[in-house]
Amino acid sequence: MIKNTLWTALLLLASCSQPVSKDKAIDYKQVPDYNPPTYVCYKAPAPIHIDGRLTDEEWGAIPVVSGFTDIEGGSRPAPELQTQVKIAYDDQGLYVGAILEEPHVWATITKHDSIIYLDNAFELFIDPGNNTHNYLEYEVNALGTVWDLFLTKPYRDGAQTLSNWETAGMQSAVHVDGTLNNPKDTDKSWSIEIFFPWSSIRQMTRGKDKFAAGDVLRMNFMRVQWSPEVKDGKYVKTGKGENYWVWAPLGIVSIHLPEYWGYVQLSDKVAGTGETPFVKNPAEETKWLLRNLYYRQNEYAATFGSYASTLAELKPEELCSPGQARQLTLHTTPSLYEITAPAPDGTVWHIRQDGLVWDSHEVTQ
Repeated sequence: MIKNTLWTALLLLASCSQPVSKDKAIDYKQVPDYNPPTYVCYKAPAPIHIDGRLTDEEWGAIPVVSGFTDIEGGSRPAPELQTQVKIAYDDQGLYVGAILEEPHVWATITKHDSIIYLDNAFELFIDPGNNTHNYLEYEVNALGTVWDLFLTKPYRDGAQTLSNWETAGMQSAVHVDGTLNNPKDTDKSWSIEIFFPWSSIRQMTRGKDKFAAGDVLRMNFMRVQWSPEVKDGKYVKTGKGENYWVWAPLGIVSIHLPEYWGYVQLSDKVAGTGETPFVKNPAEETKWLLRNLYYRQNEYAATFGSYASTLAELKPEELCSPGQARQLTLHTTPSLYEITAPAPDGTVWHIRQDGLVWDSHEVTQ
């Protein structure tokens, strides 16, 4: 899904902008509010058969993720239709189930790996490394036509998009509670079940050989909703355009900002047998500080034609305490940079010009 507002476009155009005199002062832009939703993912209480039907036996005890909102957040109208998503896991992999309220279930695209969001679509994103790089996008329509693709990084950072990527072992199915492509009646919903093997999810991480209770993945879900009308007995899209309804809002119309996606924490409990509190890693605040400095480096490059070579030019005192600012380091070359910051737990975190964030114990790519 590629759609950007001016704010994102400024990041994309940083390397293309004409430099100006460095006597020009920068008033750095305020980024969208940062408060990603959280979800505790429990073990599946019963075997889940991928048939598109979210039965009570399989899914009844599994909690629903918090409600969907417009992609731009609360400043926009709330979604007109309800979307429910649940997540569970077992030793084999991760399960996602979704029910999309829909009085007019229609779909037209039948070719695998087509641009599915030109129909009404359900989209899912998984960043298992929580570093904004190497993540999976999955799209499906009510016909069950799938587009699964792998992105090396967000589009703003020069992504390589592998549309011919096939998620080995993935299973998915769609069920329609109503009649597909029939304008003569009113439908209730369509639903999706998806299974992602851990072996395929691990392919997207750097050296991580398994996932366990306490681990966190970054995920988001998006519903692309068009407004159909009936012509010659068939559904057709109107000129009203599409809506984007998401679990984790991003403040702008661009889903490919993985740092804003929700946190999904694995629990060692079976769904329905008890509750596990979500525990936020304090290092996430350090990573967010680095992300804001990355935003500012892009603004600086868009203005002056090169990255800032000193931290003072990025005005970190506007983002953190004086003590934190003194612990930051910046290393640059004519076209690259790396900024580091220590976290409260003793780890040291890094971010570089293509947006990758990692700690000192990880191997970079």
